[in-house]
Amino acid sequence: MEKWTEKPSDTQPHDLILEGRSKLTVTGVRRVIRCEPDGAAIETSRGILNLVGAELSVTALDLDLGEARLAGRIDALEYTEKRTPGGFLRRLAR
Repeated sequence: MEKWTEKPSDTQPHDLILEGRSKLTVTGVRRVIRCEPDGAAIETSRGILNLVGAELSVTALDLDLGEARLAGRIDALEYTEKRTPGGFLRRLAR
């Protein structure tokens, strides 16, 4: 099992507050990549947060504070690492 180690660039606090699977507050937000009724992707200080659900919408966004609020039915939360442009092809060419 891989141990999580904080990188020096991850200085912005990041938290999730989920209320009854229908309201989500996310801190440490850098930008909202996409938000559609069935899913969303948010870049945070700890990686990309992917949400799956229904009737999702961003109800509040303050990038100065690094906070986003979403509403709708939240079925799943998953983190992924940022992808570098041409990552797969670049690795293949090595």
